[in-house]
Amino acid sequence: MKYIIVVLIGLTVLSCGNAKIDQSTVLNPTNNPKGVQGSVSQGAENVPTAVNTIQSKTGVATSSDDIEKTMVFLTSDELQGRDTGSEGIGKAASFIEDVFEENNVAPYYSTYKDTLSNYSDGIAYNIVGVVPGTDPALKNEYVIIGAHYDHIGLINAVAADNIANGANDNASGTTAVIEFAKYFGGINNNKRSILFALFSAEEKGLLGSKHLAQKLKQENLNVYVMLNFEMIGVPMLNKDHDLYLTGYEQSNLAEISNVHAGKNFVGFLPKAKEFNLFRRSDNAPFHDEFNVPSQTYSSFDFTNFGEYHKVGDEAHLMDFEHMSSIINDAKPMLEGIINAPIKEVKYE
Repeated sequence: MKYIIVVLIGLTVLSCGNAKIDQSTVLNPTNNPKGVQGSVSQGAENVPTAVNTIQSKTGVATSSDDIEKTMVFLTSDELQGRDTGSEGIGKAASFIEDVFEENNVAPYYSTYKDTLSNYSDGIAYNIVGVVPGTDPALKNEYVIIGAHYDHIGLINAVAADNIANGANDNASGTTAVIEFAKYFGGINNNKRSILFALFSAEEKGLLGSKHLAQKLKQENLNVYVMLNFEMIGVPMLNKDHDLYLTGYEQSNLAEISNVHAGKNFVGFLPKAKEFNLFRRSDNAPFHDEFNVPSQTYSSFDFTNFGEYHKVGDEAHLMDFEHMSSIINDAKPMLEGIINAPIKEVKYE
C-alpha cells in the first residue's frame, strides 16, 4: 500500500515509497500461528522465461500453480524490484502486455502503455487494457479493476540481498488483476465495459493512478466503480471474512460484494478506518476525480506479514492456495457487479 500508519505513542504516516520505520512495532511474522502454506519455487532456475507459460484457462478455476508462475516471475531478481522507470519494471510491463494480448484484452489507447505525465525522473507508464461491454444499454458504463505493479527496487542490503522483490506489495494484487483479465477476456460476457489498469509509480505518491484518473476524467469516461486489489498474498488472522474493504462504511460495496460472492467474503477491519487506508492506495484518485465508489480489497491486516518494504517480501512467503481462493471467489463477485441491470454499488 502507498502508506501504512503505525502507532508509536502517536500516529505516524508513512509513504510506501519512502518508508522509514521499525516494522517490528506492528508487523510480527511470529504472530501467525498457522504459518504460511503456499507451495514454493525458489531460485532463478524456476523463473518462467516466456510469457506463454501463462495460458488462458477459460471456464477453469485459477489454480495455485497459475498464481505461482506469475508471482515467481514478477518477483524474480531479474526484475530488480520493479522500481518505477527501471528496466525491471519494463520487463513486468511486457509480461502483462503479452498476457493481455493472448487473452483478448485490447489496448485501451493506441498501445497498452499509458505514459505518465506527472513523473519527471525518466519514463514510466501504466498498462491499460479493455474488454468492451456486450450490452447496448450498459456498455458505455465502465468498471475499472486495478492494482499497482511497481515496487521500491533496490534498497539497503540484508545478508547481501538488496532487492525488494515486492511479492505481497503488490505482485499479489497485480496477479489477481491479470487473472481477472484472462477470465473476462475469455468468457466475453461482461455487459459493462471493463478497464484493467496496472499502475506504475504508486510507490512515488500514487502518480500512476492520479495520472490515469485525471486523464479519463478529461475524456469524460462514464465510470461506475473502481475496484482496487492490494496486498492479498497471505490470509488474515482470526477473521470471519477473507478480505477487508477500505472505506468500508462509505458505501454498500461490501454488502454487494458478499451477495454476489455468495459468502461472507468482504468485511471490516478497524485499523483500515483508524489509519485511513482509503486514502493510501490507487482507489483514492478515482474517488477524487469521479466521486464514484472507489475502494480497495486487501488481506494485509497489520499482523499477518512482517516483510513489508523489506528484501524478504518474496514469493515463497505467499500463500498461493489462499490467493487462488480469493481470486476464484472474486470472479462471481466481479461478474455480478459488472452485469447487474442497475448501478447497485453506491456511496452512502
